[in-house]
Amino acid sequence: MGEMTDKAKGLANEAAGNVKQAIGKATDNASLHAEGTAQERKGEAQQLKGKVKGALGDKV
Repeated sequence: MGEMTDKAKGLANEAAGNVKQAIGKATDNASLHAEGTAQERKGEAQQLKGKVKGALGDKV
């Protein structure tokens, strides 16, 4: 995957995670809230991966 792909997937996972967290909190569903938190963290990691690829360029 390329830099932009990783960043885009990261943003999508963060957004979906935030939605799951909000729904979990609103419905008092701890499992859904935790799933959303995990998905948000995954998105953050994907974005970081994309940034690292961008910084290293073709050296990867």
